[in-house]
Amino acid sequence: MFLQIYFEVSIKMSFLCKQDSKKKKFSFLCKMLASNYSGFSLEAGTDEAGRGCLSGPVVAAAVILPKNFSHPFLNDSKQLSEKKREELRPIIEENAIAFGVSFVWQEEVDEINVLQASITGMHRSIEMLKTTPEFIIVDGNKFRDFKDIPHETIVKGDAKYLSIAAASVLAKTYRDEYMAKIHLEFPMYNWAKNKGYPTKEHRNGIREFGATKYHRKTFKLLPEQIKLDL
Repeated sequence: MFLQIYFEVSIKMSFLCKQDSKKKKFSFLCKMLASNYSGFSLEAGTDEAGRGCLSGPVVAAAVILPKNFSHPFLNDSKQLSEKKREELRPIIEENAIAFGVSFVWQEEVDEINVLQASITGMHRSIEMLKTTPEFIIVDGNKFRDFKDIPHETIVKGDAKYLSIAAASVLAKTYRDEYMAKIHLEFPMYNWAKNKGYPTKEHRNGIREFGATKYHRKTFKLLPEQIKLDL
């Protein structure tokens, strides 16, 4: 069933790409991502979500995909609708050779800073892989060596390589799911919608109700430097 759907979608996307070559309306879907960077069969892609948020964890994921894996919609999670990300999540999990998802909670983000939290989260997600990768490709330009496994950082790698894109989808969907859960505890910030990012609505909530246990205390929660009751 999946192969039939994939085949039908591929034909439709091919038609759209040809018909829309001038307008570029579907250009991000027409550009198929590369399946491999290093040449190693067991190549893990890793990425994170939530680095720029005022509240909640940084969530990182790592994914090893089979060499023959492809999907017409898989791309950088930021370019996909929430519905498409949710559709992709079980497909990635069912087809991956291995995947891992790690949460770095806001207290640790405050303790070690958000960059180190992102790298730590990626390390932990790689550690969770049931199959040890031979090579690691990382979204962005910052990383620390993971054991003795070679790696490469790739700026905008989530829009270039399938395994990084898959990791970005898992990190984003797991984090969004968690933010929707804690939204029920503090609905006045509307985390179900803004996911903890510094939107006007989120900051207005902080102004009116103050910070919560889920807010990152070392972050500039409001543009004005007022003293918050933390």
